[in-house]
Amino acid sequence: MTTLYLICGMAGSGKTTLAKQLEVTSHAVRFSPDEWIKTIIRDETDKTELDRLRNPIEALQWITAQKVLRRGVSVILENGFWSKEERMAYRNEAKEIGVHVELHYLNVPNDELWRRIQKRNSERSTTSFTVTRQELERWLACFNPPDSSESTLYDSFREHKS
Repeated sequence: MTTLYLICGMAGSGKTTLAKQLEVTSHAVRFSPDEWIKTIIRDETDKTELDRLRNPIEALQWITAQKVLRRGVSVILENGFWSKEERMAYRNEAKEIGVHVELHYLNVPNDELWRRIQKRNSERSTTSFTVTRQELERWLACFNPPDSSESTLYDSFREHKS
């Protein structure tokens, strides 16, 4: 069955790692906003430009993803999906197309997130951006993880703890 895989989690939770694994095992097309933004941004330290590009890139990826889903090919979106409203909007649109929706929630303790981000920052990742502790703290305050009642709204829900 054609499936939309939504990868939900904070920076450093392992979204790209999981998405790449699913890409192979499910023969799906993977969309990573950070990878597209990295390709076009002039100055990676320009946080205003980075923030400005995120919404249009995610919108373009979703338009493309819907076309791919309609052709019977599964899709992986690793946007993070920090709010229930965002997750539900994608879920509802995918259900209108007639595809299964699988939510993968990467549940990683905050201290571990920061440890992973520090490691990634020091390695100069080609697929992600440098993240400060202050940014992580600000993002954590905005993050609404899926709860048990929300988990029942998907064809499949998987929580990955680490």
